[in-house]
Amino acid sequence: MNREEALALVREFVKNESLVRHMLSVEAAMRFYAEKYGEDVESWGLIGLLHDFDWEIHPTLEQHPQDGAPMLRERGVPEDIIQDILSHADHLGLPRDTLRRKAICACDEVTGLITAVALVRPSRSLYDLEAGSVRKKWKDKAFAAGTNREEMERAAKEFGVDLWEHVGNVIQAMRRIAPELDLVGNLG
Repeated sequence: MNREEALALVREFVKNESLVRHMLSVEAAMRFYAEKYGEDVESWGLIGLLHDFDWEIHPTLEQHPQDGAPMLRERGVPEDIIQDILSHADHLGLPRDTLRRKAICACDEVTGLITAVALVRPSRSLYDLEAGSVRKKWKDKAFAAGTNREEMERAAKEFGVDLWEHVGNVIQAMRRIAPELDLVGNLG
């Protein structure tokens, strides 16, 4: 499966544009890290893009992402990519024993917090967002209360990247696709 086919699959099953933007964000972060570590950018990107494709049709832990796996197999997604997608779900207990499994876990949750911080800034943009701004909002537990800060800390540690360096890296990655994320804001 190539990126175009993966994006078509996402568009087929996901109607919520915020969720699509989340998957695009995770894809961008995964591609960033694949480049950084000399890994296969396309396969890493597919993992990020497809990791939540089934959330709207399987919105519970009893279903997501495991009930999406047979759908991916039917579409010809390689089994190693499917297993890596499954590994992002803590409740499945799959080992995160590869760099890209650690990466998908580290990149998933943090993109939501970064997006939330960008959206409350006067610029509403990624272009002037720095990790320090995210760090300031981090301390306010009421801000973006749906994001799991403990999971973000643990995932960055398991991935072997300092949390705030990781936040900066993910911001950089997301800037590459800021127009697609509707996070250019008023900075153009």
